[in-house]
Amino acid sequence: MALVRVALDARSYDIVIEQGALDHAGGYLAGYARKGRLVVVTDANVARAQLPRLEASLRSANIAVEPVILPPGEQTKSWRHLEELLDALLALEIERGDHVVALGGGVIGDLVGFAASILKRGCHFIQVPTTLLAQVDSSVGGKTAINARAGKNLIGSFYQPALVLIDPSTLDTLPVRETRAGYAEVVKYGLIDDPDFFAWCEAEGHRLLAGDAEAREYAIERSVAAKAAIVADDERETSGRRALLNLGHTFGHALEADTGFSDTLLHGEGVAAGMALAFRYSARLELCAAEEAERVTAHLKAVGLPYDLATAHVTADGPTLVAHMLHDKKMAAGTLPFLLARGIGQTFLSKDVVLDDVAAFLDEDRAAAL
Repeated sequence: MALVRVALDARSYDIVIEQGALDHAGGYLAGYARKGRLVVVTDANVARAQLPRLEASLRSANIAVEPVILPPGEQTKSWRHLEELLDALLALEIERGDHVVALGGGVIGDLVGFAASILKRGCHFIQVPTTLLAQVDSSVGGKTAINARAGKNLIGSFYQPALVLIDPSTLDTLPVRETRAGYAEVVKYGLIDDPDFFAWCEAEGHRLLAGDAEAREYAIERSVAAKAAIVADDERETSGRRALLNLGHTFGHALEADTGFSDTLLHGEGVAAGMALAFRYSARLELCAAEEAERVTAHLKAVGLPYDLATAHVTADGPTLVAHMLHDKKMAAGTLPFLLARGIGQTFLSKDVVLDDVAAFLDEDRAAAL
């Protein structure tokens, strides 16, 4: 069992990482069950695969379980399903002192966190992430949101969970594609500021993807420890350090928008292609060596992740993709900050990128891949 602390003064919380934790979650969650009850929000897929394990554990600890089951998929991060969830929680008479459990991937975690932040001006919630992407990234740090027609995660709040309980064994029931998409966020931590961890990914990432428990736990712990340190230093992206966690996301969200935020391109797949594009664009600007960008692309390609527009199934031209970027929530005074790199482990925030040049780069990058 590994324990990582997110240090935020009175709002500090623990991240518990333990193989099989779901089967004795009652011991971890008993102190959060007011009146001996917990509401567990999940989606239909996770309800089949993991909810019985959690229910059995909670009931063995004399905790009654009230499940709320939503549809799976990115479309659930919407006004419609937020309203549906809030109505369900109100019908269950959730009070401000109660804790709602989010059991699922990033969609459920983001939606439940946002609902908790606004229900009766704020109740508590607990993250029990069941996908690799959620375990290493979205469950930690308190970013909650739903999507809008204009773009991804544009409506939300910063709202920290009370606890994050990670059981790597939940990954056993995931499709390989989902785990691979989550792995992109693991690679991200190496590319931001930890070249040794990226080297580990190159050497050992295949073990994680093959289901090796030791590799999974090591990567999850190292990833959440990196994120916890950044969040503790810059919770609301005021200093710019937390913005480093968005590496690949400006490009990636534009790719997701072009594919309709659908299963054509999963979020982690968009981030993978976005990171490769960010490094190649950095090389184009002569900020980093072309060999560094090629190394990033080679690793993503080796593990089967998208690394350019073609492998991301994106057909839009550069200007269209840049138009999607204009809806990015990081826009400030008409300027869109970009995460670029001086090399592997040397990501930085640039505020002087010319969007017309980005559009030209995307068109050139597509042509070079043909």
